[in-house]
Amino acid sequence: MPERLETERPAADPLADRRIPLARPGRGASRRRRAEILRVDHAGEYAAVHIYRAQKAVFEGRAGKSALAADLGEMKDQEAVHLARFDALLNAERVRPTLMTPVWRLAAMALGTGTALMGEKAAHACTEAVESVIEAHYADQIAELRDRDPALAAELSVFREEELAHHDHAVDHGAREAPGYDLLSAVIKAGCRVAIKISEKV
Repeated sequence: MPERLETERPAADPLADRRIPLARPGRGASRRRRAEILRVDHAGEYAAVHIYRAQKAVFEGRAGKSALAADLGEMKDQEAVHLARFDALLNAERVRPTLMTPVWRLAAMALGTGTALMGEKAAHACTEAVESVIEAHYADQIAELRDRDPALAAELSVFREEELAHHDHAVDHGAREAPGYDLLSAVIKAGCRVAIKISEKV
């Protein structure tokens, strides 16, 4: 078995080397920032559910792919738990979801379906790319919130660990052996980062 690279898993400590932003000035700034965090995290989990759902649909029923379909279904269910929590927080705090939700749904379904049709390793490469961006995004939020909102930071820490588990599973199952891995991974990561920036504000 080849030796695992030290860079395969992101840092276990989400606060390591994180730049913690200063609190925003102005009346109501903290509430607006919390709304941004909840909105973007809801969008990310919503997209993740649809990516895994689409991938599972492609592999389900294919000969020899039942275990893969089951794994994808399990990851989808974990993301659905995260999504349900953010749904509850948005409703409780009267924060609207991003206006881009219909677009992210279509994009996530296309990404999930497309990478699954490219093959099992491409589907895993998609998971690795998406989860590497999401876990880093959660780590930044945890560093930002640990003092002023420790309860939310603790919840995000649990979610981050599950995203890391998905990341590791993908690496262990050949994500980096996917055809065109470098380009595929770079494009997916760039798309995720753009979606994060948009979802915070729109």
